[in-house]
Amino acid sequence: MAKWVYSFGNGEAEGAAEMRNLLGGKGANLAEMSSLGLPVPPGFTITTEVCTWYYDHDKSYPDELSAQLFEAVDKVGVATGRNFGDTERPLLLSVRSGARVSMPGMMDTVLNLGLNDETVEALAKEADDRRFAYDSYRRFIQMYSDVVLGLDHHEFEEILETHKEQNELELDTDVDADGWLSIIAKYKDLVEEELGKPFPQDPREQLWGAVGAVFSSWMVPRAVTYRRLHDLPASWGTAVNVQAMVFGNMGEGSATGVAFTRNPSTGEKALYGEFLVNAQGEDVVAGIRTPQDITEKARIEAGSSNPSLEMLMPEAFAEFQSYCDRLEAHYKDMQDLEFTIEKGKLWMLQTRNGKRTAKAALKIAVDLVEEGVLSEVEAIGRVEPGALDQLLHPTIDPDAERDIVTTGLPASPGAASGAIVFTSDEAEKAKSDGRKVILVRVETSPEDIHGMHAAEGILTSRGGMTSHAAVVARGMGKPCVAGAGALRIDYRNGVINCAGRQLKEGDTITIDGATGQVLSGEVKMLQPTLSGDFGILMGWADRGRRMKVRTNAETPQDAKVARDFGAEGIGLCRTEHMFFEGERIVSVREMILAGSEDGRRAALAKLLPMQRKDFADLFEIMHGLPVTIRLLDPPLHEFLPKSDEELAEVAKAMGADPELLRDRALALEEFNPMLGHRGCRLLVSYPEIAEMQARAIFEAAVLAAKETGAPVVPEIMVPLVGVKAELDLVKGRIDAMAKAVMEETGSELTYHVGTMIELPRAALRAAEIAQSAEFFSFGTNDLTQTTFGISRDDAASFLGTYQAKGILEQDPFVSLDQDGVGELISIATERGRATRPEIKLGICGEHGGDPASIDFCEGVGLEYVSCSPFRVPIARLAAAQSALKKQSSD
Repeated sequence: MAKWVYSFGNGEAEGAAEMRNLLGGKGANLAEMSSLGLPVPPGFTITTEVCTWYYDHDKSYPDELSAQLFEAVDKVGVATGRNFGDTERPLLLSVRSGARVSMPGMMDTVLNLGLNDETVEALAKEADDRRFAYDSYRRFIQMYSDVVLGLDHHEFEEILETHKEQNELELDTDVDADGWLSIIAKYKDLVEEELGKPFPQDPREQLWGAVGAVFSSWMVPRAVTYRRLHDLPASWGTAVNVQAMVFGNMGEGSATGVAFTRNPSTGEKALYGEFLVNAQGEDVVAGIRTPQDITEKARIEAGSSNPSLEMLMPEAFAEFQSYCDRLEAHYKDMQDLEFTIEKGKLWMLQTRNGKRTAKAALKIAVDLVEEGVLSEVEAIGRVEPGALDQLLHPTIDPDAERDIVTTGLPASPGAASGAIVFTSDEAEKAKSDGRKVILVRVETSPEDIHGMHAAEGILTSRGGMTSHAAVVARGMGKPCVAGAGALRIDYRNGVINCAGRQLKEGDTITIDGATGQVLSGEVKMLQPTLSGDFGILMGWADRGRRMKVRTNAETPQDAKVARDFGAEGIGLCRTEHMFFEGERIVSVREMILAGSEDGRRAALAKLLPMQRKDFADLFEIMHGLPVTIRLLDPPLHEFLPKSDEELAEVAKAMGADPELLRDRALALEEFNPMLGHRGCRLLVSYPEIAEMQARAIFEAAVLAAKETGAPVVPEIMVPLVGVKAELDLVKGRIDAMAKAVMEETGSELTYHVGTMIELPRAALRAAEIAQSAEFFSFGTNDLTQTTFGISRDDAASFLGTYQAKGILEQDPFVSLDQDGVGELISIATERGRATRPEIKLGICGEHGGDPASIDFCEGVGLEYVSCSPFRVPIARLAAAQSALKKQSSD
């Protein structure tokens, strides 16, 4: 019989940390903490396999689940001395999600389950606190009605706020027992009015409803969006974790909180977190009340007058700190913990590897090596390559004038400027329109995930350092200022009021996630410098990787940036990008529209000195490192005049009739230019183009070698080859130019001619093409396009639907399609090496900066990857992780 439920508690567990795929991250770690003897409320985990079953069988459950579920409930009852649904000592439960990878706030939770009109009386009697019992009951009704019954939680909030206003109460904690009784009655009336039936009183019905709601929340839009943004497969599913309730809202001797064993923004080795007295867990992250600092040091630094946990409950604090140290040592990583103190008794509710900024990740990894906890190899694996992108974002110039509107909490580092928007939908629309915005909310919720992703940064007036806005922003690498309490946000009128100042929707502000400052207007930014921990870790990574990392660059600025980031050459110089500026585009248009070879050569002669200087600059910056230059690739239509003014400018330069040129331009139009007269096809039709570019390359190589004293060995790449004869013809013109330049300059030239593999035919005929090609560079942008038969310019209109329906897990233009495009790369690699064992192989599409694609390249054995300058550090780290993973598995 299949096992669907795994129990834990009282120092024992049926699961363990390494079972996260089956039990989810939360369930696996609850089991691990229980086995370690930490005080974990007893409970059980319904496995991720049930979630898969649930969706594969029309939202139904396996036959054996019910018996296993309630057997586990009884086991929790025995451990706590309680009974589920009992009217004297009722067992109350929390029901939470738990995917194998943390998805903070994306799925649903139900607390205080098991309360009804009878068990609430038993709870009040047992706790000797009617106010606590009825507060817990109203929380349960409100949460269950929202999560399980699908009612709008704002309607419940409105009932509560109306009661507080009528009775001149400020906080929820000011509501007494009779007040909660009155509110509960109104809540129940609302449920019956909306649903036509009363709020469920049967605890078993409540439990099944909550379990189903958690599984259903796996597919709610916010969770789907989160998975898409973080490349998490829908097939993983979520587990459901059910535990005995412990209460942080049992009076002044109770509390609840969240903490990190190190600072998740800076990486500093110091306990970092917040708590609330007399509260339940959701109160801390929801931003409803201002949380207090856990440590006295943090309280002093924050200038808070509210006592720290360290001073308020010293015994519980000391016990908690000992568990923090123990768990960090056990997991060998910074931990993110949740805890509850019930009448002085500490309970551990969760531990997981904490989400952190890239800066913190680097510091923590390096510090753990220095502390002897990790090896250098282990430390390399602890930093997510994609997170390094955060380090490359600008910060505010320290010399810039700051018009400070207010200051909140520095919840996620970095800085950003943008126009104020108040809704996530507006943020998303602005992003699609090319406008930069700051999303301003009283507090964010999981429904804001799309707006947070679209915005440059996030500003909230409520919430702390562990609020939803803070945690999600840090995970996204977005700057965030949270808890800017002086802001009065008026959604209805689209304004923010603060200390006599008013900001309107559309006004530009700047937020500084390092200081918490909110500034009026756009403030000057500085590009970051990479040193310290970054340099140390990248040094370890460079020793661990096998593949080289080059850059895609065609301007001196890009080449310099890439070199600063550690690029080991240029893997793709797209020469057409050099043709669009100033007088160059006029000369290119002259060449295209010329009616004869002589006319084309006259125009190309104007471009030659420009191209020669372009290439010499790149050779000098790379100082002896390899530079791969792709000859002219795009279809001619991209260069053609788009307006009458542009056509007249070309006609004047050529001394030609504009109408004749217009006819020539019309004759060059193609139905599908990306599959038309481009790449090597142009060079076959117009060999003079290849001659001019080859001459420019060779003359530049001679100049740069003399200037730098470093040898220059150009790699000349012929694009879009599908037939060996195409390459042979173009290569003949390149060789002729090399011979001519050597004779003219008296210099010896070493160079290589290869091709870009971007057509399926080229991959399949690689053995034949390798007879002439000295290197292959896989142009995976076009290889993906030609393999799928999808235009990458139009694919966005339907690829989202394909991902949502599970046809494709990822956008193949973002992360390499390893089954299809990857197989073509493998075939070409194998066949090319069979003909030419020493052939150099690399990848230069956008996939060259994608960690999953880099992992594939390591497996195939490519010599290098090439990517945009700002992704070079990502590629360096990803290449190291892939190489070390391969070594450990061999």
